[in-house]
Amino acid sequence: MDPVTIGVVLLAIASGAGEGLGKQLWEGLVSLVRRPFHRKATTSADAYSADTMATGEAELAAWQQAPTDRHNAMALAEALLARSGADDDFRRALESWWQDADPIRAIMNVGNVANTISGGTQHGPVLQGRDFSNVSFGAARPEPPVPPS
Repeated sequence: MDPVTIGVVLLAIASGAGEGLGKQLWEGLVSLVRRPFHRKATTSADAYSADTMATGEAELAAWQQAPTDRHNAMALAEALLARSGADDDFRRALESWWQDADPIRAIMNVGNVANTISGGTQHGPVLQGRDFSNVSFGAARPEPPVPPS
């Protein structure tokens, strides 16, 4: 899970993708954010950062006010991931919600990327990502234009 992918899924849900499933995911997310925050602070520095960390409720409220706003979707996605790093129960629940969103990701052709390089030593450029287009390797550089004589 990354904030961009979560943001895209949130925007898809808000736009009505998946119809009934989208509504279930919306309700599930609201319930998830509103559950108690169980911090896993072990040191005073961790306790300070957990106390100041957003639970995601403000970001959820902003997203509910303007659900098609990309900025709001990204802010909520980032808050969800930050909270999942500080609350193991929340992380597990968010992962479950994310699995429930599989059909939405399939509709939107959104998913995680797993990049693997294997089979020896690679010499040259390697791109890691998803859905590249208009990329070529090994093409000769174009000759510079000949100045007029």
